[in-house]
Amino acid sequence: MAEKIILGIDPGTNVMGYGLIQIEGPTMKLVAAGVVRMEKIKDHALKLKRIFERTLMLIDEYHPDELAIEAPFFGKNVQSMLKLGRAQGVAIAAALYRSVPVIEYSPKKIKMSITGNGNASKEQVATMLQQLLAFKESPKFLDATDGLAAAVCHFFQSTNKKPVSKKNWADFIAAHPDKVLK
Repeated sequence: MAEKIILGIDPGTNVMGYGLIQIEGPTMKLVAAGVVRMEKIKDHALKLKRIFERTLMLIDEYHPDELAIEAPFFGKNVQSMLKLGRAQGVAIAAALYRSVPVIEYSPKKIKMSITGNGNASKEQVATMLQQLLAFKESPKFLDATDGLAAAVCHFFQSTNKKPVSKKNWADFIAAHPDKVLK
């Protein structure tokens, strides 16, 4: 029986990534990861409606105890930031509508928590998650692993796990012996 299920979301107005992990004691297990695609929806309000509905569907199907969501990053394009902020707000509203607590993390915090490098690439985050959660296939969209990364970051933050050392794999293994497959 799971102690806790964490839903992680990487908000987006064209592709929203999500990932769910199950926590049992000090270990985590991949439950699901995927994307909600909205490129074909032209009306921004309808995209927000789709994000709200799909987030509710994920909550109703998997019954997460908490939602970890990536905060919009500050960029040069103000319009893009506003759209991302709305997408994040709608996903948060869906979680609150179902009484699921919400925790927000910056993209740098998530990357640092997963890889030990706040400037890691999406590919580096995905590769590390494959190691941590022992899954073989890389998701078609890196947005899925970004959503999963938010969930794993929250698990690490809530259990006071230390970020991965920037030095080497030996430091990582020493800090996370439960992640080594035997």
